[in-house]
Amino acid sequence: MNINYKKLVCTAFFLGGVWLNTHAQNPIIQTKFTADPAPMVHDDTVFLYTGHDEDDAFGFKMHNWLLYTSTDMVNWTEHGAVASLKDFEWVSQENGAWAAHSIERNGKFYLYCPVPGGVGIGVLVSDSPYGPFKDPIGKPLIKKSEHDIDPAVFIDDDGQAYLYWGNPKVYYVKLNEDMISYSGEIVQEPSTPKNYQEGPWVWKRNGHYYLSYASTCCPEGIGYAMSSSPTGPWEYKGMIMDGDKRSNGNHPGIIDFKGKHYVFGFNYNILKQTMAKHYERRSICVEELSYNADGTIQKHPFWSRNVEQVGVLNPYNRVEAETIAWSEGVKTEFATEWERNISWDRGKKVAERLFATAIHNGDYIKVQGVDFSDGPKTIEVSVASLYGGKIEVRADNIDGPLMGTVNIDAKGQGDLWKTVTEPVKNIKGVHDLYFVFKGEMDLFNFDWWKFTK
Repeated sequence: MNINYKKLVCTAFFLGGVWLNTHAQNPIIQTKFTADPAPMVHDDTVFLYTGHDEDDAFGFKMHNWLLYTSTDMVNWTEHGAVASLKDFEWVSQENGAWAAHSIERNGKFYLYCPVPGGVGIGVLVSDSPYGPFKDPIGKPLIKKSEHDIDPAVFIDDDGQAYLYWGNPKVYYVKLNEDMISYSGEIVQEPSTPKNYQEGPWVWKRNGHYYLSYASTCCPEGIGYAMSSSPTGPWEYKGMIMDGDKRSNGNHPGIIDFKGKHYVFGFNYNILKQTMAKHYERRSICVEELSYNADGTIQKHPFWSRNVEQVGVLNPYNRVEAETIAWSEGVKTEFATEWERNISWDRGKKVAERLFATAIHNGDYIKVQGVDFSDGPKTIEVSVASLYGGKIEVRADNIDGPLMGTVNIDAKGQGDLWKTVTEPVKNIKGVHDLYFVFKGEMDLFNFDWWKFTK
């Protein structure tokens, strides 16, 4: 599906003779429809686990959970599907990979996943935040009622972990240290805060416990309550963000990263730019969260303030083509490659790769805040040609200074990857980088790029 998204205007400033964008643009993912953000900070990286609305979804059509990472809150790298409903042998349905939640403990990574319709909440575990994730118990961790959706996990300072979930009521239970079992009774929170709908998210700051959630319906905004205990009672404090008629639902995810506070959620902007009808094809957004001196949270406008970049990108390391600050028209695809000259039934898997695809004339990928330091000499790109074309490498804008052009021959072999090297003009300092694609029809697939000094 080749979508030309409406360009959004972002704040910029003039730095050292360069017109440099310093803020992310919402929605932060444009190559797929994503929903229900579950951000987790680990190893100076934000791991953003998301739900995935299929491109042809009318209602909720969700089969798997995706992973994106960022070290600067602006450039996001896709890592594909890290889990799906197929990872639970006790689940027979293919649709219903709703809002999950991720957390790390004792060197292991846990993904709590709901299966709607009264099936329950399962848990997956991995030794790496990138997966693979496996089901350690072979059954639902939680199976109480049809309200068993939208799990959220919080570990208090004393080491006690809590699992929260529920629509339209809030439930919680104390998890054991193994994070795959619980002790005591499941509790239905008697003080469900005002306008609670679903999607709880619990955190602690300066002695205050916070419960945020999708609030009011419909449209849903993000409300929050505070308490002196992780089990309540919860006192409603107001809205982090009011609902907006342009967006039917919402789902909060809140983290601290590099000294700043962030709230994630979603809107329907990309869908609305392509069609008037409402379908469940959502797009994750983020903006900076602001606290008052008494610990309460300031109300934010509806996904209208873009976050500032908190790092730079090194172009002299290999960078995946699916590392993107903003894109138009481009999709991503995961493919398994097989050794040639061996029949499919006895084939040997030799590689798996995620790459940018559905590339047409005028499409582009923007990478923000690229630190060229003293200047590059050449650029290498890994591509698989379909009908051939060109990549114009431009600085600071889609029609900015031309650094170089990568010519890609027409071979008609989209599964034959090759590395193309071209010279580039010397450029110094920090710049935004644009890969602008030129040609006709389906041009080529794009795997990675790298500059050399």
